[in-house]
Amino acid sequence: MANRRTQSSSVMTQRQIYRIVDKLASGKYANEVELLTSVMREIVGRADIEITGGRIWELDTTDDTYILRYQHGSLDDIPEEYSINVCDYPLFGQLAYKRTIMEYETDAVLRERGVHLYSATGVGEIIKRKSGKFYKYVLAFNTAELSDKFYDVINIISSAVGIRLRDLERQHEHQILEKDLNQAWEIQRSLLPDHETIFHDYHIFGISVPDRVVGGDYFDYLKPASDYEKRLSIVISDAASKGLPAAIQALFVSGAVRMGVSFDTKIAALISRLNTLIYDTFPYERFVTLFYCELTTSENGLVLYANAGHNSPIHYRAKTRDFFMLPSTGSLLGLVPNQRFGIENINMRHGDVLLLYTDGIVEAQNKTGKLFGESRLKGILRKHHKESAKDIAYLCIEEVQKFSIGGEYSDDKTLVVIKREAPTENTKVFSKAPTPQPFVQF
Repeated sequence: MANRRTQSSSVMTQRQIYRIVDKLASGKYANEVELLTSVMREIVGRADIEITGGRIWELDTTDDTYILRYQHGSLDDIPEEYSINVCDYPLFGQLAYKRTIMEYETDAVLRERGVHLYSATGVGEIIKRKSGKFYKYVLAFNTAELSDKFYDVINIISSAVGIRLRDLERQHEHQILEKDLNQAWEIQRSLLPDHETIFHDYHIFGISVPDRVVGGDYFDYLKPASDYEKRLSIVISDAASKGLPAAIQALFVSGAVRMGVSFDTKIAALISRLNTLIYDTFPYERFVTLFYCELTTSENGLVLYANAGHNSPIHYRAKTRDFFMLPSTGSLLGLVPNQRFGIENINMRHGDVLLLYTDGIVEAQNKTGKLFGESRLKGILRKHHKESAKDIAYLCIEEVQKFSIGGEYSDDKTLVVIKREAPTENTKVFSKAPTPQPFVQF
């Protein structure tokens, strides 16, 4: 071939061609063929590009053939959906290594339609087949005279179109991912109960604010199959990973816990079996923390609980105005199989508050990196313990959100407030609040 032109005027012309093609390929297209068709239609016949005809071929991986998807220009029409097998046309395989080739036409049908000399270039992803590597699309162009200049023009077109094809592919992948995430969000929201519920003289209110579209925090209020009126289980959990992997773990934990409670599984056995299930199911994910408690109807406010490596809930004793932390009764879930978990208990008197929370609450950071911490939660409880469970929950989450404005680190934030109110004649037995609040987004 002749030496490539290096004059500044030629370089500018090439840049102009690139801008023209890039602009044409930057529009909104439903799919890749539509993009290629639009570009082909616009550049064929342009005097400043000197292309007289063009064809778009797409690889069909079912039988390793290239199918004609579109043709435009001065040549006679080629039969619609005409195809050529890659084994009968070596040029297709050469494009994966050379990208652009100028050649004499060898296919009889194409020669009959006037294709004798042409330039072909590969665009789109490279697909591996048993017979070799092939571009997903091949663009073939004709001109009055094949030259080194035309070779450069085809390479410029290939580069500009290839970039836009990748952009369109990423856009399509993003749309699929966004759709999947929205579906995951809907599923995860369906796992959460209404914010508010009442069990005898216990008023409970929970809030979950994911850091991303979906997260690994989860809480639930559960009714056992028996003793429906005598026990209410409350669980709060936090997967150590983030985003979609954490949401998958949360979904798994939710289903396992609900099934265990429905079969009246004892607390220690339930947590132990859940631990082994997580270990077997998520070998490459990190751990899960979980706090599980059962409220009872006993006069002394007996609450049974197991804490699997979760943040220690805060028990505020209204009568003495002091705090009691509920430490772990076993290790994190999923680290090793066949762990054992202990069961502890507390007594909640009237006016007492039990605050369950995930680490996104106490580890929320301000712009200087300082943590929100347990002491601030205790301060809110001490000051507002006479408020309703709902008001306490909102006060806590609002203080955390205000504190963490400008902070670099953020995580899912979930808390559940359990308050034992003084009994009244209208005390309800495990009933949802008459006007449940919608899911809160901050």
